[in-house]
Amino acid sequence: MPDGPRYDDDYYAWTQYQASVLRTMRRADNRLDRERVAEEIEDLGKSERDTVRSQVRRIIEHLLKLEYSPAVDPRFDWIASIVEARQALSDKITASLQRDAEAMLPRLYADGRELAQIGLHKFGENAATENLPGVCPYTFEQIRQRGWYPDPTKPSN
Repeated sequence: MPDGPRYDDDYYAWTQYQASVLRTMRRADNRLDRERVAEEIEDLGKSERDTVRSQVRRIIEHLLKLEYSPAVDPRFDWIASIVEARQALSDKITASLQRDAEAMLPRLYADGRELAQIGLHKFGENAATENLPGVCPYTFEQIRQRGWYPDPTKPSN
């Protein structure tokens, strides 16, 4: 793409491209603080990326609790959290952010698993924490898929 990614098509990719363009512009007008403006634009994109990663972690945490916890009462709270996180993820995700999240999935899973372990330990569900898989049992499509939840009677490990 000669003009780079389009703002409306992929905001994250646009921010990174625009920051790069600003840094390579000639100094025709010395009033523009190109480096700081470029950093600010880049940071806006990183904020979007961090939001996507955070929502993926949150979804993983609650999918694991749904699948491995024997508790009944918090199930609807976990489902509500997954629904909210999926909605936020849907609002932010772009093609480049999806590629980033898919590439980061092992780390995001480890983070979400750690949060699930802490939550399960908090309520004395030590046996459930022992059963949490070491690698992500969910595809990125399942993590994003509206209405998909693991079957707690058939753990995916």
